[in-house]
Amino acid sequence: MKISIITVTYNSKETIQDAIDSVLSQDYDNIEYIIIDGASMDGTIEVVNEIIEKKSEKYIKFVSQKDNGIYDAMNKGISLATGVIIGILNSDDFYINNNVISTVANEFMTKNVGSVFGDLVYVRTDDLDKIVRYYGSASFHPKKMAYGWMPAHPTFFVKREIYELYGLYKTDYMIAADYELMARFLVRNKVSYSYIPKVFVKMRTGGVSTKNLKSNWVLNKEIIRACIENGIETNIFKIYSKYFTKINQLIGKA
Repeated sequence: MKISIITVTYNSKETIQDAIDSVLSQDYDNIEYIIIDGASMDGTIEVVNEIIEKKSEKYIKFVSQKDNGIYDAMNKGISLATGVIIGILNSDDFYINNNVISTVANEFMTKNVGSVFGDLVYVRTDDLDKIVRYYGSASFHPKKMAYGWMPAHPTFFVKREIYELYGLYKTDYMIAADYELMARFLVRNKVSYSYIPKVFVKMRTGGVSTKNLKSNWVLNKEIIRACIENGIETNIFKIYSKYFTKINQLIGKA
């Protein structure tokens, strides 16, 4: 069973090596790796080409061209994917060990589900072994999307046929297109899922959705919009209640 991993990058020279290495070191052989670059100007393209040259025995599809943002780039990657399963790994993130994909593949092969997800940890940019937050997906239920909750996106693997049936990322969202996509898949269209109680990904702190108050305001407005578009009843008070749980995640698993 082929699994396609898509990494979207733009000016990620300092972090892209970790992401690529974590994919190429997986113990699962049937991986199609697609890297979509937004015409970087910081040396990212050179770094990726050098890795591809050194790892010529690995299958890597690399495209670098201007795009209309991160979700447009993800859609380009999905359109190129030929795997049965598709996963998204950000250029700032990396898989925690070399058996993540084999674990995911086994879950799809043993359970008749449309999607699989696990847990994620946030780490310090200057110390990748220092965990500052644990993003646990164990208690996820589609009803929780009304409160702004979703599975950790970089751990979310979906059958390619689900994208073909229900569509790709909406590019008119600035930050929360991943949330809208999960609402559309898991709530509106009731795509089945399986949770694996393992950490899949390490994520560096400082992502676009967590940078400042303005970003959080845009994020939560888009979450409310996504809920409305997918028939989920919510309000601003429900959405902001998620921050109490995030405090617990700074202490331990939530």
